[in-house]
Amino acid sequence: MPQRSYDRAPNDLRPCRLERNFPSKAPGAVLTHFGETTVLCTATLSESIPAWLQGSGHGWLTAEYAMHPAATNGRKSRDGRNGRTDGRSVEIQRLIGRSLRMAVHVKRLPECSIWIDCDVLRADGGTRTAAMTGAWVALHDLLSKMHDDGRLDTWPLRDRLAAVSVGLVGGEPLLDLDYSEDSRAEADMNVVMLESGELVEVQVSAEKRPLSRSEHDALLDLAVQGCRDLFEIQRRTIEG
Repeated sequence: MPQRSYDRAPNDLRPCRLERNFPSKAPGAVLTHFGETTVLCTATLSESIPAWLQGSGHGWLTAEYAMHPAATNGRKSRDGRNGRTDGRSVEIQRLIGRSLRMAVHVKRLPECSIWIDCDVLRADGGTRTAAMTGAWVALHDLLSKMHDDGRLDTWPLRDRLAAVSVGLVGGEPLLDLDYSEDSRAEADMNVVMLESGELVEVQVSAEKRPLSRSEHDALLDLAVQGCRDLFEIQRRTIEG
């Protein structure tokens, strides 16, 4: 087994840093670092809502995700340049939106739309998990401003939400894979979780061989530990 980045143990996260109030006009703006992976997460408010929600008395939350052309080795064309959004980006932004809706009581939102935008500036594995973890903090900051402005009757956040990747590499469960590990993994899993312990989403794929039930459970246990570490980082970031 090659040495892990940052000389980590199998159950260690990469260095995680959440920079709040990153220079931006967005009320919630967080520059999220998972090791070399860097994602700018913003939360903004729009007074318009989807047509099917008009007159409902409550709002909505949705998300968009994109890779900067220089986020990886070699230039990646911008989404929409060829007339359509990359399928991977669509899948990830839907994941981010539905996951964050599990962390907020949308019926406690006024008739407005919250937009979560996650833009990957540098990719080294785990971009979707970094995006969700940072986006929760951006959402918290936007809702705090809405509360201070008298836009909220009741606090709508249900719980903290974080996400992390795990995988089997050389038969060993590893937490928070970077690209070099993800590209060699026999199986990988992305886990989205609330601080209550409730699971929001578990995405698992056998890449090179089938996954046994015991291996699946070992990966899930490792991911739960990783999410709990991320909740503590979120807490320190907000309280600091």
